[in-house]
Amino acid sequence: MAANGMAASVVWRVSRELWESIEPILMKDGTPKAAAPPLSVAAAAEGQTNVVVVEDPFYIVAPSPQADEQNRVLKHGETFVVFDHHGDIRPAGLGEEGLYHEGTRFLSTSVLRLGKGRPLFLSSTVQDNNALLTVDLTNPDIFRDGVMVSRGTLHLFRSKFLHDGRCYERLRLRNYGLIPVTTSFALQFRADFADIFEVRGMKRERRGDDLPPIVGDGFVVLSYRGLDRVERRTRLEFVPRPARLSGSEASFEVTLPPQGEMTLYMTASCEVGENLPAPPGYESAAVLTREEGRAGRKRFCHIFTSNEQFNDWVNRSLSDVQMMITDTREGPYPYAGVPWFSTAFGRDGILTALECLWVNPTLARGVLGYLAAMQAIEERPEQDAEPGKILHETRNGEMAACSEIPFGRYYGSVDSTPLFVLLAGAYHERTGDTAFIQRIWPNVERALSWIDRYGDRDGDGFVEYCRESADGLVHQGWKDSHDSVFHADGTLAEAPIALCEVQGYVYAAKRYAANLAGVLGQKERASQLLAQAETLRQRFEEVFWCEDLSTYALALDGSKRPCRVRTSNAGQCLFTGIVGPERAKRVAQTLLREDSFSGWGIRTVAASEVRYNPMSYHNGSIWPHDNALIAYGLSRYRLLEPAGKVLTGLFDASLFLDLRRMPELFCGFPRRGGEGPTGYPVACSPQAWSAASVFMVLQACLGLRIFGAERRVLFSYPLLPESLQEIQITGVRVGEASVDLYLERHGQDVGVNVLKREGDVEVVVVK
Repeated sequence: MAANGMAASVVWRVSRELWESIEPILMKDGTPKAAAPPLSVAAAAEGQTNVVVVEDPFYIVAPSPQADEQNRVLKHGETFVVFDHHGDIRPAGLGEEGLYHEGTRFLSTSVLRLGKGRPLFLSSTVQDNNALLTVDLTNPDIFRDGVMVSRGTLHLFRSKFLHDGRCYERLRLRNYGLIPVTTSFALQFRADFADIFEVRGMKRERRGDDLPPIVGDGFVVLSYRGLDRVERRTRLEFVPRPARLSGSEASFEVTLPPQGEMTLYMTASCEVGENLPAPPGYESAAVLTREEGRAGRKRFCHIFTSNEQFNDWVNRSLSDVQMMITDTREGPYPYAGVPWFSTAFGRDGILTALECLWVNPTLARGVLGYLAAMQAIEERPEQDAEPGKILHETRNGEMAACSEIPFGRYYGSVDSTPLFVLLAGAYHERTGDTAFIQRIWPNVERALSWIDRYGDRDGDGFVEYCRESADGLVHQGWKDSHDSVFHADGTLAEAPIALCEVQGYVYAAKRYAANLAGVLGQKERASQLLAQAETLRQRFEEVFWCEDLSTYALALDGSKRPCRVRTSNAGQCLFTGIVGPERAKRVAQTLLREDSFSGWGIRTVAASEVRYNPMSYHNGSIWPHDNALIAYGLSRYRLLEPAGKVLTGLFDASLFLDLRRMPELFCGFPRRGGEGPTGYPVACSPQAWSAASVFMVLQACLGLRIFGAERRVLFSYPLLPESLQEIQITGVRVGEASVDLYLERHGQDVGVNVLKREGDVEVVVVK
């Protein structure tokens, strides 16, 4: 745009939702397209570039389209890497590619060159177990010294994996031609040591110091000293030694006879503070990675069905959950998602553990142990921390260490605390592990105290949130974008806010806690908690129910006015059991209407609502974990057919997804024949609670519950969709016992047979 014929800058201060709605009608330079309608925005003329300021400091910026629609992801412990499908790391598109360790990017560029350009792409994939990336490349037509090497003569095979803070690569070149081929290739590299929040789009007033690269005999060290006074280093090692090596490129010359082959090994080590010991070789590290993977997989029961496509979804999901698990001192913990949330999140970890509870209860124990150790013990407003509150997230990067962001250890989550109690109760039901519950019971009691004292700020019986940290999250439920809680006319709700599903979490938490108190011999405490839960249930029904909408209000705002909009949040109330049976049926009907159910899943906000936008983060998109919780809620009210509809929608979506990998979310557009779901541009993939969704939706359809103390496996009114004729479930552990099961659909009926039983375990089928 211009003022008085001169170039001028335009600063648009817009909401996230408005930006998402206007971005498609803008030119690359930010000016409206010719056919675009006029926009009413505040402008200020200064500088030479257009700047958009979004009213959310933690918004993930997407300044340009993704450079590669098939990114390849690996993760091990505190380290993850995002490649393009060539196996390269390029500063393009959303700029998320890179090798990351403990919240910092240790490689921002890593590009393989053959001659003067990139090799031609053939194929790439991540193995089913998520341990190894393999890439097939070949040469373009090459002219060198008057000789042309035709494309397809050289085969370049790359294999990459992560282990203990290192990225290993093996590059094999083979000449399939009839004459010798002499060629050059190079690896170009750079390390920007950007904090993950910088990669997400946040600007820093200043950074630390880039140190001069150290170039040695077959190795390069790139270093950065941060404002936190920590030195971070990327050590690159090459075998054999390059012909030429600098601080930004390793170059090689090779002559291959017909059918000749050469192999290059490259290792990138992420070092923080002290130097790492010398790395094991490629083959040794690969063996360790495979052994760890097999050991981790044994903790899960095995699911095999008559539908190979469904098996592909299950297997990738299991591998994704396993890849997202990081071992902590307290046990295994599923990190939330790559690339933006590869760290411990309270809510995400708890819900992932709940989704996986029947297939791998050890994950829940690790989550409970870790969150108990991280439980807040004092009031710290800058962290939204209060005694007894359960963690929202923790970060290890430079910006967290320097308090540039509040997330070093942050507690701005209203639901993690009741969900912690809920998970403790569900874990005990599944395992009968009373000794562990006895150990964390003080943490459970502190969480219950937080619910009553800090959660219910005004004493009205409902748990609400209002941030204390000026830099913290405005909204502190699972829908935490700034525009996710609103009234029917689109007006944003003001804090303190009581979300409907949070009341359900509290209800379920107190009922589970009552059971635990009874197990521990505290009968009076158990009765007290049951009475509190029933009082909450009655008051919830009175205040949140919207008769004309046939659903529950999204929330109560600070003035206790209900947000009367149709959302998926009400479906999560079914999950917790706070809803009466008749109203549960009406909520289910509302959720499965065309304006809420897209064909792929249930939308976060119904299409009939004023803020509905199928491309928004929380106001019309589809989240697999949300659908899984809703499906489980439907099943607990014996609404198995709607639960089966949710399973079918997600399964059908998986058929169109790269690697069968369920992303964090996808857009909420209606299902169109012959097309897959529309992707969301900055969705994490893999995302732990999305990967785990298949286990909970399957559990919902089977009406499956496991009672560890009673050594009982229960199937209540099981149902299988038409896509699944048979299922084998092997290695289901119940205490010290285990059982293998075979399920077969007969019309609308499902037969359950015991294939193998070891130890004392009973299988009960209710129809």
